[in-house]
Amino acid sequence: MKRREFLTATCLAGIVPLSQIASAQQRKSDKVKKARGRKPKSRREYYELKQYHIETEGQKKRFDGFMREAAIPAMNRLGIEPVGVFYMTEELSPVYVLLRHKTQKTILTLNAQLLKDDLFLRKGSDFLDTSSSEPAYKRVCSSLMAAFHGMPRLEVPTKKAERIFQLRTYESHSMKAGRKKIEMFNKGEIDIFRKTGLHPVFFGETLVGSELPNLTYMLGFDNMKESKANWNKFRNDPDWKKLRAIPEYADEKTVSHITNIYLRPAAYSQI
Repeated sequence: MKRREFLTATCLAGIVPLSQIASAQQRKSDKVKKARGRKPKSRREYYELKQYHIETEGQKKRFDGFMREAAIPAMNRLGIEPVGVFYMTEELSPVYVLLRHKTQKTILTLNAQLLKDDLFLRKGSDFLDTSSSEPAYKRVCSSLMAAFHGMPRLEVPTKKAERIFQLRTYESHSMKAGRKKIEMFNKGEIDIFRKTGLHPVFFGETLVGSELPNLTYMLGFDNMKESKANWNKFRNDPDWKKLRAIPEYADEKTVSHITNIYLRPAAYSQI
C-alpha cells in the first residue's frame, strides 16, 4: 500500500464513532460471557437531568403546557420514556426534568430529531418561538449520568397522587474517593435501601455537569410520612451499621458534600 493511501485509511479508521466502538466491545464481551456460561451484565442506561430556571408564574404555566402537550409526547415517540417533571416543594424554581436514555444515540441526536418533528414544533410554538424580550425561561442547566452497575435501569416505585421524591447528590474530593462511594452502593448499600423501603428511581454517576466528581440518586415515596419512617428504619438497620463501619467507606474518606432536596411531581409527570 502506498504511504498516502495508508495514512488516509488510518485517519478514516480513527473517526469511527465512539458509541459504535463501545457497542461492538460490549457485544463481544457478552458473547464471551455467554459462551462461558456467565450471565452478561445488564446494559446501563444514561440519565439527563435538566434544571429549568424560571422567574414568574407565567413562565411556569407556559413551561407546563410545553412539556405536557409537545415535549413529552415527542420524546416518547423517540423512545425516551418515562419522562419525569418535578417541582421544588416550596420554591418556584428550578423545575427538574429527568430523561432516560436507553442508548448513547438519543443523547447525541435528541435535539436534532425534535426539530424535525412538525407536531412538536407546532404544539410547542408558544414556548419555542418566544422573543428575547419575553423568554420562556431564564436558563437551563443540565447534567449527564451513567447508571450504576448495581441498578442499571430506572424504576418507577410509586404512582400515588401524593407521592414525593428525594434527590440527593454526593460530591467527593477526588475521582478515587467518588469511585469508592459508588462501590459502596453497588456492593451493598442499594440492597439495604430496598430492604428498608428507600425506593430507588435511579442511581447515576455524573459524567458531565458541575461540582464534579459526584453521584446523584433519586428515591420515591408514597408520601413524606413514609420517607421519614423508612429513613429511620435504614439508619437502624444492622446491615447498614456493618457496612458503614468498614474504614474505607467512611464518609470523611468518600464524601465531601451532600445536597438533599425534596420534589413533587407535575400532574403530567410520567415518574
